[in-house]
Amino acid sequence: MLGAWKSKPQFPPVCVSAFELLFWQKIMLRMGLRNNSYISYSRALFAESFHRFLSTQTGGKLQDKVALITGAASGIGKATATKFINNGAKVIIADIDQELGQETAKELGPNATFIACDVTQESDISNAVDLAVSKHKQLDIMYNNAGIACRSPLSIVDLDLELFDKVMDINVRGVVAGIKHAARVMIPRGSGSILCTASVTGVIGGVSQHTYSISKFAVVGIVKSLASELCRHGIRVNCISPFAIPTPLVMGEMSQIYPHVDAQRHEDIVHNAGVLKGANCEPNDIANAALFLVSDDAKYVSGHNLVVDGGFTSFKNLDLPAPNQVQ
Repeated sequence: MLGAWKSKPQFPPVCVSAFELLFWQKIMLRMGLRNNSYISYSRALFAESFHRFLSTQTGGKLQDKVALITGAASGIGKATATKFINNGAKVIIADIDQELGQETAKELGPNATFIACDVTQESDISNAVDLAVSKHKQLDIMYNNAGIACRSPLSIVDLDLELFDKVMDINVRGVVAGIKHAARVMIPRGSGSILCTASVTGVIGGVSQHTYSISKFAVVGIVKSLASELCRHGIRVNCISPFAIPTPLVMGEMSQIYPHVDAQRHEDIVHNAGVLKGANCEPNDIANAALFLVSDDAKYVSGHNLVVDGGFTSFKNLDLPAPNQVQ
């Protein structure tokens, strides 16, 4: 191949790793290019690529961090746990579903540890936080992700207050308890990042039943209220408001609303509700948002609600008739 070149070769070609650049350096040396400008150019690129390579090999954005994620056995929680581990973190998988939680921890490898956790039980949340500290000596990230949907009547006059209390117990009280116990161990260290899952239904009204919407509006308020205190201890508190995603939680709701169609049709209905053409909201999109908010990339972001909805809550379009259609 080398003998086939008739004009001056362009070195180095586009390379993607330090090892490839090293390979091309050796080729250039064999071709007698030791003393020309190509070799100095290659050395510069090699040094840049090598340092970049080393930085990626020593971990990611959460290297040596310890995270606790509630509701982490599936859906957004599992996607985020995966993302955190891939970026160097050790993660406590806290979930009420013991079988699925253990399977998830096993799947994610040695940097994942499962603990059974019912967020309506403050002692469970306290135990999960204590496990993180006893096992890893610290807790850097608390992600209060556990929550439930609900099928409550559409009208306030038909509201089932027992169901309302149940949803609040998980979606609101569970979040407050998570922040309480995370703060308990983060305040003495003077650092930490706390994250909560809110929803687009807590940004604008009318997108879901009142009970669920109210619970998610409350999460946004919790974040802003507690950020005002915890900022004095170097602890950041933020939340993410995702658009509808076909997670097991959402798909369970869809199967009850539309029992006569299959899972693929349920997923299509969820995706078609979005407004951003050519893209759908997926668990990994929320995991990416979570990674940003808990990492040093967002070191000066606190009290913020990061809305991941393709613009759904940002505008309304007036579908007015064309002038020639109006008589």
